[in-house]
Amino acid sequence: MDEMEVEILKMQADICKTFSDYKRLMIVHLLREGEKSVSEIIAGTGLPQANVSQHLSILRKHGVVLNRREGANVYYSLTSPLIGQACDLVKKVLEDQLSKKHALADSLGV
Repeated sequence: MDEMEVEILKMQADICKTFSDYKRLMIVHLLREGEKSVSEIIAGTGLPQANVSQHLSILRKHGVVLNRREGANVYYSLTSPLIGQACDLVKKVLEDQLSKKHALADSLGV
């Protein structure tokens, strides 16, 4: 592998770590609908404000979300719609795996 490929893999590993917390995935899922204020994210996830702020900071640091300030409000959005699509792809793989496990359990009478 050349240096560029290795660097991309390192970046990929870093962003995968960013998605390793289900609370951050909740925020990403919510932001797929479009830009949201912090209060909308709090309401949509049911997470405390401090938690939301902490997770948004991590997502922003890793280039997953952008923020903009309008008066007293801060709004967040995904940096790319591909982020939501990537999460959907991983979710689909997990759903397929779960379906296969259930089918195997059913065939074994478990």
